[in-house]
Amino acid sequence: MVQRYPKLVLAVTVFLTAFCTAGLVLASAETSAAAPAAPSSMPWWAWPLILFVVTFLLGIVAVLGGVGGGVLFVPIIGGFFPFHLDFVRGAGLLVALAGALAAGPGLLKKGMADLRLALPVALIASSCAIVGAMLGLALPTNVVQISLGVTILGIVAIMLMARKSEYPEVRQADALSTALRINGIYYEASTGQSVNWQIHRTKQGLATFVLIGVMAGMFGLGAGWANVPVLNLMMGAPLKVSVATSKFLLSITDTSAAWIYVNNGAVLPMMVVPSIIGIMLGSIVGVRILAKTKPAAVRYIVIVMLLFAGSRALLKGLGIWN
Repeated sequence: MVQRYPKLVLAVTVFLTAFCTAGLVLASAETSAAAPAAPSSMPWWAWPLILFVVTFLLGIVAVLGGVGGGVLFVPIIGGFFPFHLDFVRGAGLLVALAGALAAGPGLLKKGMADLRLALPVALIASSCAIVGAMLGLALPTNVVQISLGVTILGIVAIMLMARKSEYPEVRQADALSTALRINGIYYEASTGQSVNWQIHRTKQGLATFVLIGVMAGMFGLGAGWANVPVLNLMMGAPLKVSVATSKFLLSITDTSAAWIYVNNGAVLPMMVVPSIIGIMLGSIVGVRILAKTKPAAVRYIVIVMLLFAGSRALLKGLGIWN
């Protein structure tokens, strides 16, 4: 499965991006007038409070399930809260960015995140995230909802089929990674040993990050759900290095895409502030619960949540479940 998985990741990401790009054709072929939303009878402070509680719970589940907060935030808040999807995606990027900025310095200091691995990937992914953000804001909301639903269901498929490989076997580094000197040594505290690592399939990995960057910017999901499988299973970096480098990558990729949403006025402080506080406090609690909980069981809870939220986004975009 591990040997076949790189091709699976590439195939899934190519399909999802092609599906999303096809929305441009759909957008030019048909235009639909959106009905004005009915005014809410709830006081203005109720929604930020509810948002804080929900994101606090999402922060706990995200840590236990081993996923980023953005991948849960966008489909769930976008599907069940009365906020326009553009504002949800803008807040989702800032939520993922806040978590990455909080964790990044510590991961670099401990030698887990690798700069030589991160910088070429970040250059490609951040540039494509800008394109994805512009594309997402240009498309009609229903097209983005449909594309988001398909993407979330694709993430569910990847999570179900993925197999973690703590120390992938890379017999020989390829020419590109050798030229860029992408290799390293990190200390594994659980075994007390220093682990030497190198990567291969660098060209295929960098090409895949073009697609990941577009989807990260377009849907405001962050990209940890795709970064880790590509770095670990496709390129051959150890699992801990992949996770730590992915977290650091989000601070660069999400920043590029977030500025597009900020510049277009698609960021509401009333949404962003309670969301960031809720996610970060929930993550702190989740870290403490993680030591006493079996992550495998929570992983399936996350999969069920994403399956439900992805189906909701898809049906909402198709006008079946509004």
